[in-house]
Amino acid sequence: MARMAPYDEIADWYEDEFLAKQRAHAAGNDFADEIGLDRSLHDLLGTGTGTCLEIGCGTGVYADRVRKLGWAPIGIDISSGMLRRALARLPVVQADVAQLPFADGSLAAVIAMMAHTDMPNYPSALQEVRRVLRPGGVFVHVGVHPCFCGGFADRSNVDAVVIRPGYLDGHWTTNSWTTQGLRDKVGAHHLPLPALLNAFVDAGLSLQEFTEGGATCPVTLAVKALKSIRHEP
Repeated sequence: MARMAPYDEIADWYEDEFLAKQRAHAAGNDFADEIGLDRSLHDLLGTGTGTCLEIGCGTGVYADRVRKLGWAPIGIDISSGMLRRALARLPVVQADVAQLPFADGSLAAVIAMMAHTDMPNYPSALQEVRRVLRPGGVFVHVGVHPCFCGGFADRSNVDAVVIRPGYLDGHWTTNSWTTQGLRDKVGAHHLPLPALLNAFVDAGLSLQEFTEGGATCPVTLAVKALKSIRHEP
């Protein structure tokens, strides 16, 4: 019997309750823009053509944003439960991001949207991203900010976030300041900022641009990188 992915059991809750509450909280505005997700995608991915792969696509909620920029989205995730909900939004493939089922140099763009903490070995995923990108291809990472989000951060007061010991330790944890979110349910794999950025460099991805999102204390960190040719023969 195939092992269930952590998100399989909560896929319906994620789509019907978690995301619905975020949309309701935004009072009719685009819920994602509260923490700068739309802005980061627009500014860092930009307009283009060709296939844009989203690794860890979940239920595919960013597909329309990618289409509006001119790209053709396709998603990959290990969770069959999440992909069942994503099918209505974009073409999907069930696979491990550490072994992407795409040929070398075959993709124009890859994105990771709020997904890197769900990947046990994100540095390996970045190696695969570089492999499947064509020369000059773009990778956009948008994730929770490693300095201000994690099991070490108490965000119950967004105007005075408390950072406790634990940031410097790369680890997996289900510790969370809230029981209404994801991390107490599926856990998170934390990388300190230097380890995260070094993983891009080690993979041969050339860092180009950065943005942060969220008011008062940043919630997200976004990175634009290009496929470097320094490792090519």
